[in-house]
This record gives sequence, C-alpha cells and structure tokens, in this order.
Amino acid sequence: MAKVDYAALAPQLLDKVGGEDNVRSMTHCATRLRLVLADESRAATAQVKQLPGVVTVVQAGGQYQVVIGNDVPLLYEELGRLTKLGSGDSSADQPAEEGNLFDRFIKLISALINPVLWTLAGAGLIKAALALLTTVGWMSDTGTTYTILTAAGDSVFYFLPVVLAISSARRFKANEITAVAIAGALVYPDIVALADADSVTFIGIPVVMVSYSSSLLPIIFSTWIQGYLERWLKRVLPSTIRNFTVPLLVLVIMVPLVLMTIGPVTTALSTGISSGIQFLFRVAPWAAGAVMGAFWQVFVMFGIHWGFMPIMLADYDSPGYSVMTAPVFAAVLAQAAAMLAVMIRTRSAQMRQVAGPAALSAFLAGITEPGIYGVNLPLKRPFIAGCIGGAVGGVIIAVGGGATSSFVFPSLIGMPALLQHGNVAMTFIGIGVAVIIGFVLALVLGFNETDAAADTAADAQTGGAGHEATGSAEPTTTMGAPVAGRAMPLEKVADPVFSSGALGSGVAVRPAGSGRIVVSAPAAGTLLTVMDSGHAYGIKTDDGVELLVHVGLDTVQLEGRGFSPKVTVGQRVARGQELAEVDLDVVREGGYDPTTILVVTNTASLAGVVPVADADVKAGDVVVEIDH
Repeated sequence: MAKVDYAALAPQLLDKVGGEDNVRSMTHCATRLRLVLADESRAATAQVKQLPGVVTVVQAGGQYQVVIGNDVPLLYEELGRLTKLGSGDSSADQPAEEGNLFDRFIKLISALINPVLWTLAGAGLIKAALALLTTVGWMSDTGTTYTILTAAGDSVFYFLPVVLAISSARRFKANEITAVAIAGALVYPDIVALADADSVTFIGIPVVMVSYSSSLLPIIFSTWIQGYLERWLKRVLPSTIRNFTVPLLVLVIMVPLVLMTIGPVTTALSTGISSGIQFLFRVAPWAAGAVMGAFWQVFVMFGIHWGFMPIMLADYDSPGYSVMTAPVFAAVLAQAAAMLAVMIRTRSAQMRQVAGPAALSAFLAGITEPGIYGVNLPLKRPFIAGCIGGAVGGVIIAVGGGATSSFVFPSLIGMPALLQHGNVAMTFIGIGVAVIIGFVLALVLGFNETDAAADTAADAQTGGAGHEATGSAEPTTTMGAPVAGRAMPLEKVADPVFSSGALGSGVAVRPAGSGRIVVSAPAAGTLLTVMDSGHAYGIKTDDGVELLVHVGLDTVQLEGRGFSPKVTVGQRVARGQELAEVDLDVVREGGYDPTTILVVTNTASLAGVVPVADADVKAGDVVVEIDH
C-alpha cells in the first residue's frame, strides 16, 4: 500500500463529512476515527470511502466511524492541528495508570527515561574510563583528547532535560520541538550563569535561580503543563494564526513559569534539608549519616542535591574537608551493588545488559543514573536494598568522622579523598558494609521478573519503539489464541469492518466462561499501540508482521471499565505474555460482545495468513499460520 499523506487527507476528510461545524466530537480507537456528526446526511460517505488511506466507513451507535487501520493516530493528530476537535479524546496511546502514587511515579519515570537508557549507560562507561585513565596517569585531564571525550560522556547527562523533553512531550501529548526549546532555555549558558547572580528578576518579580543541568523533574513538570496549555490555546485561537502563536505563547509563558516555580521550591527544600542535616552532623552524626546514606539518591532524583553542593564546596575552604560528602559513598556504592545483584539474578538477557554496564559505571565513576532509572527504581526492591545498605554504611562512616579532603564523585576511584580525615578504618568498613547489604538484600529479596524494569530494559534494547525487521529475526510462522474459547472465522463476527476482512485476515475467539480472564500476546514483538481503554493492542513482530488484538466489539465505549492493561506502548512482549485482564461480566452487562479479534493488519504484504482453528481452543493454541 502506498504511503498515505495524512496532512493532505485530513482537510479532504473534514470537507467530505460536512466541515468542522458538522462534527460534534472526535475520538479514535485502535483502527477507527470515531466522529459524532450533527447531521450525518451532510456527509458524502461514498466519497469518503474513496479517499486514500480510508478502508471503509461504518455508521453505527450514533457514530460515523472512518476505518483507517493502525495509522489512525496520525490522521487524528493532523485533524487536531487543523481544527479545535479532539480535546476530549479518551483514546490516547497510553494505558490508564494504576497503583499508588509511588508506583505511578516509578512507572512514569521509567517510561520517560527508557528511550535514552542505553545512551546513558554508554556515556557512563565513557566517564568511568576517563576517571580510571586519569587516576592511573595514563591520560592528562588538561589535554584536548580528554576534553573531547569528556564532552562525549558528559553531554547526555548535562543536557538530560533536553533529552527528556522529547519523551515527556510524547507522553503528555505536547509539541516536541517546543518542549525541547523550553528545556534548552533551562540549560542556556546565560541562564546557568544567573544561578551565581546576586539578584535576578523577571518583569520586576524576583526569581530564585538554580542549576537545571542534569535535572529530571523540572522538565517533566513543565511538559505536563505545556500539554494542557497547548490544547487550550488550540481551542481558543483562530486557525489563521494558530501555527505560530501557540508555540510563541507557550514559550513566553512556560520558561518564566518554570524558573519562578521550580527554582524557589527546590531551593527552599534543599536549604531546609541541608540545614537540618548540618545540624544533625553536629548533634547526632549517626542520624545525619543514615539520612545521607539512605536518601541521597532520592535527593538527586528531585534535584534537591544541588542545595548541598555550595555547603560541600565551602567546607573544602574551611575547615578543609566535608563530613557531609563521605556518607554519600555508601549511598552510591550500595546502589551499585544492588545493580550487580540484579545482573546476577535476573533471567532477562536485556535486563542483564543494562544492569552490568550500569553497575560498572556506578562503581568506577559514581554515575548512577542508568542503573537507578533503568534497573533499581523500576524493580523497587533493589532500590530499597541500596537505600538500606547506604543508611547502615552512612551511620558507620559518620560515627567514625569520615570526610573527604577534596571534591570527587563518590566512587571507587574517588576513595583516596577519604584517606586524610576521621577514622579511615571505620570509613572503609562503612563502605564495605553498605556494599554487602545492598548486594545481599537485592539478591535475597529478589524482584518480579515481569515488573516494569524488565520491560524497561527490553524497551531500551529496541529504543522504546517499534523497529524494522532484521535479517537475523526469527520468522513468525504461527500465532496463538489471545484468550481461551471458541475460535471461528472472521466472517462470523458481527462487525462489518472485521468480517469483511478490510483490516486483514485473522481469527475471532468467543471467550468461554465469566468473570476475569487474561488476554495474552499471540506472538513476540513490540507494542505499537495500547489503548487507554484497554480493549486493543497493536504488536509488530521482529520480522515485520503487524497484528491487532481487539477485545470485544465496540468495547471502546466502556472507557476502560472492566479492562486492566498490563503493558505500555513501546514495550517488548514475549509470546503468551499477559497484555490485560478483562472482566467479562462487566463487558456483557454493558451490552457488548466480548468476542476477541486477532487480525494481521499487514496481510497484503505477506504471502499468506491462514486461520487454522474453528473449534474450542486454549489461550496460546495455534490459531493462525503465517507464510512469508
């Protein structure tokens, strides 16, 4: 099929359905653009069906359904740019988040960081190698070679807000280029320099400046707000000026807003926490060591650690050492040990490939971002194990009066800075205890292999998105039933889009029984689509087979009731892996048919797609054969 120009299709379709004023609402599901028209008689349906990219049109349930296929989000996006429609869309590509606030926060961070995870890991190893080479004297830290390689290793960390702006914009449905521009403003050299200025104002309003380089949350918060602001502006601004006015207003509003909100909040938190820890070091060193060892990585995640830096640096002038820095060694190395334990225990080759380099860069250079965001935090228990190890080690170091004599990254290579102050033996015992506890606890407590971090590692392997078939990919020759029940030809499905074969060949399975059932992946691949209603999942296999699992007929109308998605867009899934749980009672009580469709949407590009089952099947039984 020729590539469709959806930017060109959007205005043609809009004209054929009677114009924007004839469209009351617009949403989309996995394959269909769903319009509610004020007057369906104004729609030239025969002409709509002839438009390039349109498979067919279905008029049912008060909706004018334009069947597009897997690329329907592209058309929806173009219509969103062209009109004020779509602001009420409930069919986004992201699953509804479940769990408590902490679980949802972890899932969000994992989803946003995993596209850059491999780059972080590689850059961390560059930094670790440079630290080792300069420590042993094999490379000068004043030479141009060192400068060039430092730039290669540092850039992704320094400009992390810019990198995260891209994944955040995709997550929150904001304009990616505008998000990058906002992030760029946060790390703009003149803005960075203002962090040392005595007084900063914006239109007379005082602004508290901090450094946003390597920060995580400010750009996530900013892009979240940006998405809402852009959607509101698109509704209220005339189409004649919308294209340039929306980014103009977003930049003018968001950059000062972030600087005037995030800066003061993080500064206040940093100042308060660092002052409290300084007080603890004077009256109860063990408590201060425990806090620094347990929560340093948490401070880093929220950007609060920047408030400690001026105090630590000032300590090197007077009294000449920093007791606040020493327990951080326990915090960092305990997390590194937990990463190492994950590498040893995991059964996932992808997770092992993330955890190994991450542990190495954390041990050697104190670069923990790849391991924290890609391994320990998503898996939860290893992160907790590292915090416990850091707390115990921090207590021992602080009680012994451990301190650093110069500013270094807490790492194995930076340990010589600990040799001149306090009880050196207790300092190294504390570090050793932290490492042992972090490693042993992570190893003993274990983690759920199907948890988000295993998925994150697999996402990182594939860049967090679908990928093209490669010559080394194993061909997909069969597909399993997504649910147990009665398999039947698509022709028997009470939906003309599926029964006509307009979307491709496949099979339908009418689920057996009642209550909650599991929907599983018919083949291994990467999830291209996960509807937030939980009713549809698009998967692309490594050899290019594109398939759709559609649970129930017209069940998008349930708006997620009875559906519990277990996967996210961009995630790698194995054959038979759980995609969702579905409550059949809720589906049937809502008046919907729970028949589950498995259709190969790129049937035309394959030699053959043959249904092989017309009988009772169990989940995973072969129901479709593929001929390449």
